[in-house]
Amino acid sequence: MEPEPPAADSRIIEDDKARPKWDNKVQYLLSCIGFAVGFGNVWRFPYLCQTYGGGAFLIPYVIALVFEGLPLFHMELALGQRLRKGTTGVWKHISPHLSGLGYGSVVVSFLVSVYYNMIMAWVMWYFINSFRNPLPWSSCPQDDPGEIPRCLLLLSVINVLGILNSVGLLAIYFTTTFPYILLTIFLIYGLTLPGAVDGLTYLFTPKLKVLSNPRAWLDAASQIFFSLSVGFGGHVAYSSYNPQKNDCERDAVLIASVNSLTSMYASIPIFSILGFKATTGYWDCLDKNIKDLTIGFNLKNPALTRDNYTLWLDSFKARFPDRVDNLHLKECDLQRFLDQSASGTGLAFIVFTEAVAKMPGAQVWAVLFFIMLFNLGLSSMFGLVQGILTPFLDVPILSKHLRKEVICGIICFVSLALGLCFTLRSGSYWLEVFDSHVAALPLLIIVSTEVLSIIFVYGMKRFCDDVEWMTGRRVNIYWKASWQVISPALMAAVLLAFIAIQGAPGYSAWNPDYVCDSCTPNPFFLISMAIIWYLPLIPIL
Repeated sequence: MEPEPPAADSRIIEDDKARPKWDNKVQYLLSCIGFAVGFGNVWRFPYLCQTYGGGAFLIPYVIALVFEGLPLFHMELALGQRLRKGTTGVWKHISPHLSGLGYGSVVVSFLVSVYYNMIMAWVMWYFINSFRNPLPWSSCPQDDPGEIPRCLLLLSVINVLGILNSVGLLAIYFTTTFPYILLTIFLIYGLTLPGAVDGLTYLFTPKLKVLSNPRAWLDAASQIFFSLSVGFGGHVAYSSYNPQKNDCERDAVLIASVNSLTSMYASIPIFSILGFKATTGYWDCLDKNIKDLTIGFNLKNPALTRDNYTLWLDSFKARFPDRVDNLHLKECDLQRFLDQSASGTGLAFIVFTEAVAKMPGAQVWAVLFFIMLFNLGLSSMFGLVQGILTPFLDVPILSKHLRKEVICGIICFVSLALGLCFTLRSGSYWLEVFDSHVAALPLLIIVSTEVLSIIFVYGMKRFCDDVEWMTGRRVNIYWKASWQVISPALMAAVLLAFIAIQGAPGYSAWNPDYVCDSCTPNPFFLISMAIIWYLPLIPIL
């Protein structure tokens, strides 16, 4: 005989039939995977691997995944599925005093969606211009501010259409699966490029000494935390449309595993191509020096080549040091070119685009690369909007008088209006400020409070009973220990380390002494930054 749910929550079962449901399990899983897998998997994870000892970074990364990211992710899926509400409804149901948690998640999701739209607009601009020959960025960066607002407007329309059931279903299947096809194409082609082996060797050569660096552990914990999109409310919203007897534990393990494996899989083609870029840069440096030596010493052209360049140079330095110094030769070191990488948007829009411009058939590879980024970003954008939309739909007054499409349209176009500030001359700086401050600290506090609320307000025994009723099996010691002890301890450590690093001299991205070409920090700027940083925390307080 099937066990009954706890009597205190039996009213939730009565409302079960009234709430919309996923058409099938695959649609739900793809939506969650699309929300979790985004830009960070393609550009931040490879950069962190490169920065923190290549393969050695996987050690803190896996530890953070197992004991922090996965338990917190499972917790959110279970709460949304059990209570069948958006993030505001979930915490208000647990306790009216916890309503601010849900509102905080909504505010964070909205602020992130504002600047996420701008990144998507850049991707769209690069995609449109990828059909030009030569590529606009092959010679120097191009300024075309008139096109970016139009891209933002088009993205807002796409977001609204993506929420509609008829269009959204097709979008989910396409935007989630298509990037894997393109990653595979880049993987196969990237491995054939000269320098690919050097790039992969540089990426995965373990340097265990970096494990003594506390920042490596902090960045690993932050990466898995934000990569799974915990705390935004999108996964709570998605799981709230599941049947209550769905196996949320298996879903959490599957989605988290796919997300992490995607990061590792994306690193291979990325650094194969970056290895190609470093090699071509190294060759260009050698060719320039060979030309200067050939002219300076009146050599025959075939005499000096890349293969014997070092021998000839050492010989010239030993016999004619003054003449060699007068040539002002560049220092050509492959390792130095491999070190020239960037994180975040710099990896996608500067380093990688420069590499693609040097590849045979550059237009084709540029089109494929930005199609891949657009799909990754679009599926994550759908999740952000859903995390904002679902709490509004759970408000009876709004859902009764406004259609779902109308509410979604209002959210998207308000985000568009605010996002226009990123199209100003100082827009790039404001984007960096948003990226650095709008989500990091608020999400750490939000999720830490969520864990403590489950332990001390909802009750760990009650929560474990709910999970057992939904999955049909008892909660094992790993989940209990993670929720009660390990995850809270790790969250506290990450939070304290984050605050300590933010307080380090010269670290803050909104340093009043910062100077840029088109913006000057002033009191209004500092007040704006304070609002951006602490606005999501006001509902909690």
